[in-house]
Amino acid sequence: MIRPFHLAPEPRDRNPNSKGRAGRIVGAVLAMSEEECARELASVDADFASRHWQTESVYLRRFEHMMTQLGEDSSALSDAHKELIGAYFCHEYSYAAAAIMNPSIVPHTDQSGLKPGDQRFILSLRTVGEGHISSITFREGILSADGELTLWPQPPFSLAAESTEPVPMGDVIALRPASVSISGTVIFPFTSEQRNGLEDLRLCYFDEGDGRHIYYGTYTAYSGLGIQSELMITEDFNTFRLETMSGEAVKHKAWRSFPRRINGAYAVIGRQDNESLFFMQSDNLKHWEGGELILPPKYSWELVQTGNCGSPIELDEGWLLLTHGVGAMRKYSIGAVLLDKNDPRKVIGQLAKPLLSPSTENREGYVPNVVYTCGALKHGKSLFLPYGVADSSVAFAMVDIASLLSEMS
Repeated sequence: MIRPFHLAPEPRDRNPNSKGRAGRIVGAVLAMSEEECARELASVDADFASRHWQTESVYLRRFEHMMTQLGEDSSALSDAHKELIGAYFCHEYSYAAAAIMNPSIVPHTDQSGLKPGDQRFILSLRTVGEGHISSITFREGILSADGELTLWPQPPFSLAAESTEPVPMGDVIALRPASVSISGTVIFPFTSEQRNGLEDLRLCYFDEGDGRHIYYGTYTAYSGLGIQSELMITEDFNTFRLETMSGEAVKHKAWRSFPRRINGAYAVIGRQDNESLFFMQSDNLKHWEGGELILPPKYSWELVQTGNCGSPIELDEGWLLLTHGVGAMRKYSIGAVLLDKNDPRKVIGQLAKPLLSPSTENREGYVPNVVYTCGALKHGKSLFLPYGVADSSVAFAMVDIASLLSEMS
């Protein structure tokens, strides 16, 4: 796919009146005659037009971004000059060249036209490309009543969601390109706090209690120096709000929201000490403090640390929470606990052995000895569980919920 190419910051001692390297590049293109510019653009198109979707519109949008940044008047320029300038500030990027991992899953926004018992879903994925930069991608599909999985085809081209205005920091409103499906949309970092990656989105289909549902997702923003939890909000997977959060608790990873309020307040499960799970509540979805320890490492396969794998799933018996455990040789496994329905601070059941663990057949990859998920989906009497394998592929499991609960002690 094509994404913006950002130049390195200019030295602090540069002429303050200079427009820097970006200004020099723009000036060089503007100095080209119409014929020379057309030849250069034709050469770029010969290399890339057949490899990507709507290169002309991508170049023109990037041109507008750069003119706004440089404060230049572009009204008198030819389309060829505009496109070529835009191309100089784009680059081809393989967003999943290094790794694909950590899926999360929620019901689709559109459940129309399905057979009884079928369920349409949206799967989110963490993809990693050049520079170990993590982005968010999606796949859509259908689960039939009898558990048959149909993944919709991956589109031949993908496009990045675009912010409504330049944002070096703070909150972002990003739009899905109208010409691509949800499965063809990629969300890249926008702000300085996110610049090295948007990691491990954990989606939640949240019941507002008034007949409305909103998709909330917590993810880790990585700047290259530090991390913080941030919030993604969408109602339709067309408009995405990426919002910062405040409070001491957001400085940690592995958060997941309950799918409805608990006793009138928002509730999350997250790690606060790098090794254990805590229960937190707040009246403000964007501000979190404190927390109560509910689940420290207990078994040998999770002695290094335990963490949250997804949004708690509401059952008649309680809240089913998938966990991950890290054991010897940094081996990651998936476990499960049952929390009290009225007071989720109470653990009323737990698997003594992992639900899923790396095996000889699936231990090799970008990060070996890891199985990991960021969320599962209740489907009838079963749990549909997508999970990453060695950060190199995604597999799927169907788990009978009654059998799973019967194994807990």
